[in-house]
Amino acid sequence: MSRWLTFLCLIVLVSGCAAYATHQFDTVFGEQNSQHRVVEVSEEDSAFYNEHVKPILDSRCVSCHACYDAPCQLKLTAPAGLERGGSKELVYDGTRLLASSPTRLFIDANTTDEWRSKGFHPVLNERDQSPAANLQGSLLYRAIALRAKQGSFTQPVLSDEYDFSLARDQQCVSVEEYNQFEQDYPNWGMPYGLPALSPSEYDVLSRWLATGGKMPAAAQAPADLKKKVALWESRLNGDDLKTQLVSRYIYEHLYLYSLYLDDGEAFRFQLVRSKTPPGEAIERIATRRPYDDPGVERVYYRLWLDQEVKVQKNHIPMQLDEARYARWQSYFYSSDYDVTKDPGYEPEIASNPFKTFQEIPTHARYRFLLDHSQKTIMSFIKGPVCRGQVAVNVINDQFWVYFIDPEVVYGKGSTDYLEDQVQGLDLPASSNSLPIASWVRFSEQQKSYLSAKAALIESAGFNNTPLDLDLIWDGEGVNTNAALTIFRHFDNASVVKGMVGQQPKTAWVIDYPLLERIHYLLVAGFDVYGNVGHQLVTRLYMDFLRMEGEMNFLLFLPKEDRESVRKYWYRDVSQIIKDYIFSDYIKVGRQSEVQYVTDDHQSELYEKLREKLSNVLDHSHDLEQSKLTRDQREALYKLQAVRGGGLVHLPNVSTVLVTQQGVPLEVISLIHNKAHANISSLLDEEETRLPDEDGVTLVKGVLGDYPNVLMQVEESELIDWAKQVGSLQTAEDYSVLLDTFGIRRTHPNFWFVSDAIANLNKQDRPRESGILDYNRLENR
Repeated sequence: MSRWLTFLCLIVLVSGCAAYATHQFDTVFGEQNSQHRVVEVSEEDSAFYNEHVKPILDSRCVSCHACYDAPCQLKLTAPAGLERGGSKELVYDGTRLLASSPTRLFIDANTTDEWRSKGFHPVLNERDQSPAANLQGSLLYRAIALRAKQGSFTQPVLSDEYDFSLARDQQCVSVEEYNQFEQDYPNWGMPYGLPALSPSEYDVLSRWLATGGKMPAAAQAPADLKKKVALWESRLNGDDLKTQLVSRYIYEHLYLYSLYLDDGEAFRFQLVRSKTPPGEAIERIATRRPYDDPGVERVYYRLWLDQEVKVQKNHIPMQLDEARYARWQSYFYSSDYDVTKDPGYEPEIASNPFKTFQEIPTHARYRFLLDHSQKTIMSFIKGPVCRGQVAVNVINDQFWVYFIDPEVVYGKGSTDYLEDQVQGLDLPASSNSLPIASWVRFSEQQKSYLSAKAALIESAGFNNTPLDLDLIWDGEGVNTNAALTIFRHFDNASVVKGMVGQQPKTAWVIDYPLLERIHYLLVAGFDVYGNVGHQLVTRLYMDFLRMEGEMNFLLFLPKEDRESVRKYWYRDVSQIIKDYIFSDYIKVGRQSEVQYVTDDHQSELYEKLREKLSNVLDHSHDLEQSKLTRDQREALYKLQAVRGGGLVHLPNVSTVLVTQQGVPLEVISLIHNKAHANISSLLDEEETRLPDEDGVTLVKGVLGDYPNVLMQVEESELIDWAKQVGSLQTAEDYSVLLDTFGIRRTHPNFWFVSDAIANLNKQDRPRESGILDYNRLENR
């Protein structure tokens, strides 16, 4: 009882302090009024914001304040995020028992008052407008002023008073509470745990905030671009049932993408559902999932001008041009088929794409997804599941992905058979789930499906299709999406085109039913605001999909190899997993018809696939494409051959700036590929680690959206750097490496190196690049 009384007293005390602080602010600066933020911006103020203020916010603030995992939900990617402010509520909460209400910028509220009613507090002054009030009443100013007061760092590694863990207790205080915050956390100004703004940057932001923090309205698209918008909207909003169903299919797969309608980078759009038709102002339909009931008689698909700055961790670019439209037309309209009904939005239908879109030929749907398969897979990485070890520990640290050729497999008979089977597969569609009961049901359904699939492969009809490399899609010799590499970086991941890095432990071969289920499980059907049960059952279901992709790959190996290879992939797994992956339900007795000439069949298969796909393999990350010399590249390849030892001390992603007499020359990425006995452990991953089998991949350019450490290496020292990394033995050795080449959080050149990497990244990949995320920078 005494504990509860103490707790209640603390609540009363804190509430009383907050109320007193609010009263003090109200007395000095007037009562809070969000309408004070609605101001007319002069041409001069607009130019000052766009030319001076915005570049500082983008390069110094957005790196930590973007996406769902922005601290305190403070998104600084657009003026609307600044006006919305911050919140004490967490988006990523692995403990909540019930789903929370979504708070998506531009979707779940339209005005500042609406955000205030949802618990968001201002970070800009919303009281009387005077220079003093605008500064003292601005959380943003108080935060950068606190950091400036702290001064330069005096030690290379920050003390334990800083907490950089993703699961840290966030201090999401309002401006009324900031006096107490300054006393409790005097070193927690912004940028948090990074070098302070330069005097000129501080002066720009201070002047801007003192005069009211005025921000112009988003730039409007030029007239020629508006015509393209109107054209695409007319194409997507036909009145016939076929066009409406096809447009719904396109929307449910592209709603996260950044869509470009011209060759420039200034304007990009998102495909949204609206209550209003083309020609009228967009009224976005806010639902948890893209397939939820819109609550209106007719949905219109509109192109909404994206107002946020480009952030690489959630940026999925796609060009909408006439060539792409012609391909879509050939996929969806070349076949003679009828759409006889609107499938509606009942959850058991809408959550299962094989039911919803049954009347669109499977061949058309698969062709559409293959056309941009990297982005299809990337949506799982860059979508709402953009953070969390539990979300991505279902995949290995590096593996290659290939696809079944739709022209070979998807004949009428086999298509109809698989469609019938896959319609019986439920996907996790509830934001409030009970994981154990769901897992049992999903497991039985998956076994039944795989058993039917195995029977189909061994059937007389399918025996006319050899199990050889003709089954693998070659991109028709032009599409570079035919082979992908996925890198996992502990709690996030990257998807790139090509067969990047050394031969991986595992690989996937994906067919249409698998590709579609990956999307509806981890993208369309995933609710970042869902309860812990929803997130766990999503992770558990993805186990089935990973194993299915791996089993598809194993079919190309001699049948006598399959079980031993699978056992190697799943060393030390639990009996439950063994019973599943070695069950008779999923065994295929047909022999592979790939012709082998060596004893290392898996390695030989990789090289045969490399040869088959040689015309479409993307090489943009190859070191040969860099400005490095032959000797330097050879040193990096020697490092890439190192296994185990001190590599265990490397972080997941090291982003390395190579300079030539101090001038930025090139960026290379050092990826730590961590080995595991298996990846079937949900919560005890460390128990499956095999550090002696660890390796690294070195590539040209920025690979990984969340660098863990920045380094700067002079070109003349690059070979020595590679030798030093390869000879690491202890944590102290890694610390010495950072003493020589590291650009730690505390380094005075941090922002110079950060800006140089950003500039080279933009030059290297103008459309794909964006602001990197620094929430995972280490402190060691």
